[in-house]
Amino acid sequence: MAGLREVFDAAEPLTIGLEEEVMLLDPVTLDLAPVAAQVPDAKLELPASQIELNTTPVTTVGEAIAQLSAARHAAATAAEGRARLAVAGVHPFAAPLGELSPGDRYDAVAARFGDVARAQLICALQVHVALGSAERTLAVYNALRGYLPELAALAANAPFYAGRDTGFASVRPLINGLLPRQSVPPAFASWDEYADAIAWAVPEPGSWWWELRPHLTFGTLEVRVCDAQTTLEEAAAVTAYVHCLVAWLSEQEALDVPSTWRISENRWAALRDGVQATFKDLSSIAERPVRDILLERVETLTPVAERLGCANELALVPRLIVRNGAMRQSEVGLEGAAGWLADRFLDPVRARRPPVPG
Repeated sequence: MAGLREVFDAAEPLTIGLEEEVMLLDPVTLDLAPVAAQVPDAKLELPASQIELNTTPVTTVGEAIAQLSAARHAAATAAEGRARLAVAGVHPFAAPLGELSPGDRYDAVAARFGDVARAQLICALQVHVALGSAERTLAVYNALRGYLPELAALAANAPFYAGRDTGFASVRPLINGLLPRQSVPPAFASWDEYADAIAWAVPEPGSWWWELRPHLTFGTLEVRVCDAQTTLEEAAAVTAYVHCLVAWLSEQEALDVPSTWRISENRWAALRDGVQATFKDLSSIAERPVRDILLERVETLTPVAERLGCANELALVPRLIVRNGAMRQSEVGLEGAAGWLADRFLDPVRARRPPVPG
């Protein structure tokens, strides 16, 4: 346990890093193309039609997005002639089961989970934020659980699946949920309790797959609830929201530890309706539109963003509150969605600081 705490105490406070899962599409049909092993220097993921892009730890969202932009361009060049690249929570029309990448690790997953593993054709944007204190990390972890539904709503980007309009803003977490240890994670009173849970539940810590987890290697909080974002601008907005939210929570003297089942109720609404959902207050029966919650949160987080150097990126969030990825895909329509996603892969971040709607 001393070594576990040291990992979180040693991390540089409020540094951030990103992991982005990217789909490989057949250049002609735009179906998923299981050619990841043929892409030079690609980091493989469980699906053979997917690669992962990573950034190094940095201090600002702008630096992280600049690295992500460079990684997208490099990946597109490496895949040229083999695949087009696109980002969303799920592919709009691919078959529900796909090929898996080769290797001992993925072979073991396939042997354990069978077709459930082959169904994991899903992509997330994972945001790491370090706090530089083991005790503060655990306190923020427990509280941040209650904010996962608003992040899921903001970042919802998976309305289509297997050639159908699902009626959900994000179907990705429902597919993810076929595996164990998904959705809203449990709260923990101490690091000892956390260590006991991992030792009891999983063969190795990497399979502690909840939508939020303390990362035992990096000493970060890893926010895993967000769908992968189609454009760099959308990724910048979501990353800034996460970065500022974690920083803001770290500054609060007293943090709530909300009930898991209540959080899950709001999570379901977020997956169904995205930013158009209504949430229940976690400590009362009051209900509020998610758009109002998100806009109020942006206002609260703006001074934090100024200090963190990501005010420009946080100011992009209102665009997602009005029209997030799920809504934009729905406007394009099922038939054109895959091509539209691929066309947006290298879109640059547009002018910043748009007016806040409403």
